[in-house]
Amino acid sequence: MKIAYDRVAATPRTVVPAALPSGESVTSFLTQVHEEFAADDDGELSTVAPALGRADPAHFGLAVLGVDGQLHEHGDSRVTFTIQSVVKPFTYALLAEELGVDLLRERVGVNATGLPFHSAQAVEVGIAGPTNPLVNAGAIATVSHIPGEGVEERWRWVRDGLSRFAGRDLGLDEETLDSEREVSHRNLALAHLMRSFGTVEGDPDDAVEIYTRTCALEVTAADLAVMGAVLADGGHHPVTGERVVSEEVARVTLALMLVAGMYESSGEWLIDVGMPAKSGIGGGIVTVSPGRCALGTYSPLLDGTGNSVRGALSAAMLSRSLGLDLLASEPYA
Repeated sequence: MKIAYDRVAATPRTVVPAALPSGESVTSFLTQVHEEFAADDDGELSTVAPALGRADPAHFGLAVLGVDGQLHEHGDSRVTFTIQSVVKPFTYALLAEELGVDLLRERVGVNATGLPFHSAQAVEVGIAGPTNPLVNAGAIATVSHIPGEGVEERWRWVRDGLSRFAGRDLGLDEETLDSEREVSHRNLALAHLMRSFGTVEGDPDDAVEIYTRTCALEVTAADLAVMGAVLADGGHHPVTGERVVSEEVARVTLALMLVAGMYESSGEWLIDVGMPAKSGIGGGIVTVSPGRCALGTYSPLLDGTGNSVRGALSAAMLSRSLGLDLLASEPYA
């Protein structure tokens, strides 16, 4: 049996906001963190696609956007790179807003797989749902539900939605897109496997094409901070003032990021950082402190699971410095 959480769905949710330190303090902390890790050359450039291996390993940028709309940044925060898997929670949020959380929960799943992000095993043996929207299989399944006729119309729908998160029109890195199309065989196999299970809607090849395009969108660390801050502010855009997604969709998206945002090291991340996050093999990480702020980081040197080394260390240090760890507490008296 499954626990019927819908029995408490009508109970109002209480949210207790907490403010960031002063803007000057946040900027000072970013400077300290950048100085601490700028010379750290641990990790390797991604070899998944040739274009990713040409990134400058010295690039390192940090940005924090509070829900008050104040942006703080340091280092290479305006250097462009491809968003890669960091796009997944935002694509999910757009589709959850369009189709409903419950439908995607049923068709795609929500639980961690405990397996690499491109694994087919989770699709074949998963007992708690087909997969989840933050690994490749689940992200492709999610994308397959985008409304519209044909690839181009559906691509415009999701690109426009992602641009609303960023507060600006996001461009496409054509070189990286072509590079990733050449190595998309596993994703195509995943899509066809899920189509056989009824998880992917429509043409699997079309779903992979749209998914690959979303991963090749160009962003900066500052963009990631802005996009994450929309989730931190309950779906409201702190800069443009637009309602991008509902409070409930923002909350569920953050829950998924806690569960599976950092691939198979998500549990370690939760212990060491204590916040929802999503990483990508392009070197970006978005980390969200609900009700307070979001952190965007960029450094292309990755650990063995595909997470940015400098980015992860920066998030851990800022979590401690700014009091952002959701699980940390002190005795009442």
